[in-house]
Formats: sequence, C-alpha cells, structure tokens
Amino acid sequence: MSALHVNKQNFDSLKTSSKPVLIDFYADWCGPCRMVSPIVEEIAAENPQYLVAKINVDEEPELAQAFQVFSIPTLAVMKNGRILQQAAGAKGKPQILAMLEQV
Repeated sequence: MSALHVNKQNFDSLKTSSKPVLIDFYADWCGPCRMVSPIVEEIAAENPQYLVAKINVDEEPELAQAFQVFSIPTLAVMKNGRILQQAAGAKGKPQILAMLEQV
C-alpha cells in the first residue's frame, strides 16, 4: 500500500484509524523532504500494520499549523487521534520505524 495524500477533507480518517499513523509533513521544493519521501513510501509498502500519510504544507497550511510544524520534513506518529511522537528533520528508515514501534 502506498502513502495516503491527506488534505482537510480526508484528514478525519487519520484521527479515527485504529492503526498507528505516520504523517510526513513535506513540500515539493524541500530537498530533505525529497530524501525522506522514498523511505516513507517504502515503509507504507512494507508495513500494512501502519497507516502512512503525507501532508503537503504548501497545500494544507491549516493542518501544518494545527500540528505546529515549523520546519520540514516533520514526521509525526498519531494513534487514536493523539500525537504520540513528533520529530523535525530528515530521518533514516531505522529511526522512523523506531518512532512507530514506540507507540
């Protein structure tokens, strides 16, 4: 399964998910975001136990503001509608998986 592209209209599906949710806040022009993106897609494809979502901060500034995203990429892990982990900056696959495994 690939990452779900999220906007204001489908964001509620993340809050109601029973699975842990990995959210990648990114922008198309951001170099570090382009480095993290294939890792996030790989995690989505290999780990059906997680819901993986991507939010473009340029297209969805209200969602970025709601999550207090001040720099990108920012990765957040949410479960039952609550943010349990959040980290800014490019991360490797082991670091991202570790964030998910801690919930």
